[in-house]
Parts: sequence; structure tokens; C-alpha cells
Amino acid sequence: MKIQVTADLLDGLVLALLNREDYYGYALTQEMQKAILISESTMYPVLRRLKKEGYLTTYDQPFKGKNRRYYQITSDGEQHLEQVYKMWTDYKESLDQVFIPDKEHDLTHKNDIEA
Repeated sequence: MKIQVTADLLDGLVLALLNREDYYGYALTQEMQKAILISESTMYPVLRRLKKEGYLTTYDQPFKGKNRRYYQITSDGEQHLEQVYKMWTDYKESLDQVFIPDKEHDLTHKNDIEA
């Protein structure tokens, strides 16, 4: 099962992949689809926006007589990735408090209910 993600998290996922290596659009979409449901028609506007915000840059590389447009993270993109990652870890920790309850809290709460 794949969960829908927020725009901030989507940005973070794109930047995290591009922080590992440069990708052309289709390959990036394929890589993203391993984690989330996303189409090319959704991915390209995200890439254009991230480029406009200065988080990505592009370059063309010839491939079988055509050019492939590759996306590369910028230093501003790396800083933004750090911010999104911090947001994600804070969010995950808050959800873990609900999904992975503290055993001591559970025992105390259970005793209160049974009393």
C-alpha cells in the first residue's frame, strides 16, 4: 500500500533522490513510484517549480539521437532538503507516539481503565 504525501514531503523525496544522483524525468518518476503513487503528469510540474525556486538545475545529455533533460540538486536544494528532512523526522516522531505507544504509559492507562 502506498500513502499519498504532502507537497513538502514530495519535494523532499525528489530532492533526496537527486541528492544521490542526477536523474532525467522519466527515470526519476520510476524511482519515486517505488515509494509513492505519482504520475509523470504530477512529477514534471513539481520539477519545474523546484527549478524555479532554485533548488534544481538542469542540463541536457544526448541519448539515441535525442536529448534527455537531467535534474541536479543545487546547494539551495540541499539546504531545503535538510529543512524538509527535519520536518519529516519531527512529524514521524509525533506519529510514532501514537502508533508505537510507550509500554509504561499503556500499562498505566490500562490499569486506570480496569479500576
